[in-house]
Amino acid sequence: MSRPQHFGWFFARGFGPQGWGHPYWEWGWDWRTPKLYQQSVRELEQAGLDLVIIEDAISLGTDETLDVRVGQAYGGPKHDPLMLVPYLLDATEHIGFAPTVNAGATPPYLGARQFSTLQHLSGGRVGINLVTDVKSARHFGLEELAHDAAYDRAEEWTDVARRLWRSWGDGALIGDRATNTFADASKLERFRHQGSYFDVAGPLNAVPHGDLGDPVLVSPGGSGPGLAFAGRNSDIQLALAPLNVDAVAAYRAKIHEAAIAQGRRPSDVKVLFVFKPEIVGSADEADRIVRASYSPDEETLRAVLAAQSSDLETDLTKLDLDAPLDPAIFGQHVSQGTIRGLLGGRDSFEGVPLRELAATKARKGRITDGTGLVGTAEEVADFIERFGEEADNDGFIFSGDLHPVSIHRMLDELVPILRRRGILRTSYAPGGLRANLRDF
Repeated sequence: MSRPQHFGWFFARGFGPQGWGHPYWEWGWDWRTPKLYQQSVRELEQAGLDLVIIEDAISLGTDETLDVRVGQAYGGPKHDPLMLVPYLLDATEHIGFAPTVNAGATPPYLGARQFSTLQHLSGGRVGINLVTDVKSARHFGLEELAHDAAYDRAEEWTDVARRLWRSWGDGALIGDRATNTFADASKLERFRHQGSYFDVAGPLNAVPHGDLGDPVLVSPGGSGPGLAFAGRNSDIQLALAPLNVDAVAAYRAKIHEAAIAQGRRPSDVKVLFVFKPEIVGSADEADRIVRASYSPDEETLRAVLAAQSSDLETDLTKLDLDAPLDPAIFGQHVSQGTIRGLLGGRDSFEGVPLRELAATKARKGRITDGTGLVGTAEEVADFIERFGEEADNDGFIFSGDLHPVSIHRMLDELVPILRRRGILRTSYAPGGLRANLRDF
């Protein structure tokens, strides 16, 4: 038996039009109503996944990228993921949910109270995917911060939220009917936080979490400040890195070093790598798909650039395909990791036509030789097992639409194989999401 790993699902389109641009849109699910998502999360719980992370972007983007983001539903519309969570909780019993929260848009007092409420309602099954996006600042009359300053704000947000969650001291909640005493106000912390970004008074108007613990904190940043934030604060690091053993081991080492520097144990942070395998029926089919991807047509290249434009908040579709890309077009807010992803392993954009960058992104590779993620279910299971054994990997976050078709396409054959090998759980630990993360 192989060592067990943790698995989740990254709801990559957010609370938006699941299936748009794919044939399974014709199944006729209404993305605006809860039944689609409830059906999907039941399947993920049956599969034994630990959590679902719900992507979100409050803003539709800049005026320049608005057409790209909504035209093919790459970046919008998106409804508020927090409003969806109670419906998902009602449809399940064990799996956790971590909607995205923007540290610049949701005040820490409001966020602490909302998630404290959900933690009680769910029996400890909620988390917060805390992001530092700054382009939505104009919607709230806020200053657009630089990258590192946005992480400073997220640090302060987290510190304030946790202080609020702990503002009810030990013994504050009494519940004594004989003396008609519900709580002892003298044990509530009255405080005033006046920091660089927030001015907040406590205590929190919500009762303590007790044995449930605080909501799990998920962080997605891969920059130096992002890794440092994860080491200090996070329970889960949503990791983006080249999926080879050396790169995964090196990434994990950085997170662990950051955790140790903050007096935490490496095991306090589960590092889960985003993973989107393309599972096919045979090795011959996998080889055919890979060969075809090396000759992308113009339509494919334009589709690649549209998707990249949404991620980069920069419209690449209007640029000359045969001219090199000037990196100055990217604003300071754009993720450096996403920019590096567009480079496709190159050192710079200098002298590289945009067509070549798009063609590189369109290419697929076989999971068996490490050039890509196309393979049979057995080959994908071999890949997952290898990372657990050779890189001591904590696990993976599958990525895609939260739709029954995309879930079954990816997991139908893979789940039984992983379970037979002892890699995927067959039961949940009592106590909610945090307990499941600490189960192994």
